[in-house]
Amino acid sequence: MVSRRRRGTCGRDGTRNGIKSKEMQITKDKLNIAVIGGGGREHAIIRRLAQSRRAGKIYALPGNGGISREHAGSDSCPVTCTGIAATDLEKIVDFVLNNEIDFAAVIPDDPLVMGLCDMLREKGIPCFGPSKAAAIIEGSKAFSKELMKKYGIPTAEYKVFSDADAAAEYAAHHSLPVVVKADGLALGKGVIIAKTHEEAVEAVNDMMRCGKFGRSGATVVVEEFLTGPEVSVLAFTDGKTVVPLPSSMDHKRAGDGDTGLNTGGMGVIAPNPFYTKAAAEQVMQSIILPTLNAMNAEGRTFRGCLYFGLMLTPNGPRVIEYNCRFGDPETQAVLPLVEGDLLEIMIATQAGTLDKCEIKLSDKSSCCLVLASGGYPEKYEKGKLITFDGDVEADCGVCIFHAGTKLRTPDSSEFVTSGGRVLGITAVRDTLEEAVRAAYAAAERVHFDGKYSRSDIGLSALRESRLKNG
Repeated sequence: MVSRRRRGTCGRDGTRNGIKSKEMQITKDKLNIAVIGGGGREHAIIRRLAQSRRAGKIYALPGNGGISREHAGSDSCPVTCTGIAATDLEKIVDFVLNNEIDFAAVIPDDPLVMGLCDMLREKGIPCFGPSKAAAIIEGSKAFSKELMKKYGIPTAEYKVFSDADAAAEYAAHHSLPVVVKADGLALGKGVIIAKTHEEAVEAVNDMMRCGKFGRSGATVVVEEFLTGPEVSVLAFTDGKTVVPLPSSMDHKRAGDGDTGLNTGGMGVIAPNPFYTKAAAEQVMQSIILPTLNAMNAEGRTFRGCLYFGLMLTPNGPRVIEYNCRFGDPETQAVLPLVEGDLLEIMIATQAGTLDKCEIKLSDKSSCCLVLASGGYPEKYEKGKLITFDGDVEADCGVCIFHAGTKLRTPDSSEFVTSGGRVLGITAVRDTLEEAVRAAYAAAERVHFDGKYSRSDIGLSALRESRLKNG
């Protein structure tokens, strides 16, 4: 049984993702670290890892413009970007083996689902992240829905289809709205909420016949539409102990008022005021612990960071989705509220010693505001020069995490845009209202052609906070 802090059971074979625990011990005082990934989430993680007393050299694979300038020229904890893609698994393994890497943190969904952690552990490299067998909890929505059904974990009613005709027929007669999901990974964009039967059938056809999401859409899940506040909960776990982090609220739609297309996330606030202590306890007992125990029972013990996407419905909390990794941009808002040595926490999850790890949660509030390229999440231009009015981080008391940026030239100190979500600006303050205000104030001092952000990040949360506080 998994517990919050108490010791529980190990995997069926007495190993941890196929590697005996004694082989996973890390005794070196200073560790060279490889962080796989290259977005704002990875920038936030690298910044925290660099603060660890045991951090040696840090390598980002591939990293980005902002990460390449993190601790540039530092002797204590230099950070180097390699340019190796996060999905080029063979090159990653070769790099890790040839560069005296002591510990790897695999952050994005693709390499996790593809089994990078297994490949590294087979070579004797301890790493943070679930095995391929456990990462399927995000890699296949069909698997996760069947898992929830088998173990009585509350979620939306659904059906899984591999036949396009059957899926279209079912969607055409389902009560409205209806949700159509691509089974596999789709960069957070493989979920369509159809308000008409025509839209539902179109979503099925786009995924299954037209290949909009490639192989990820060959199988689809059609499920009922749930109502209520959405909540994201990240949790560290070693398969025996689980430590939930502060809740958060993502804003996935491109436009104000939750309109427009789905994106990877336009902004996050934490903690989520809709997620009360009572709700958190209910989620722990009915969702978090049952999920981890279910994965253990299936021989797919999860070790790493497990993301719970939840809906607080009138009938109780329901699982919308699982992710097998840190959320983006949730991490940029949540991680600054977690006190403790992130490297030691990561090591503990792979070593099975999370119950002995010191993790404290701040009582402050945070807001991460995403600055995006105009046109995102559809077509947008790259290469726009990014300028700052002074030292924005120091002057405004915020953190700026780079996502879609690169250096103008290899030797330049100037950045240009290179992606849809360009920067995330995170403010931590005593109150949510102060955090939101500070993030937006800092954003006014960042400039690039086509800069776009939602104007209502945290608005519904602020209304709820005011209601709760009278």
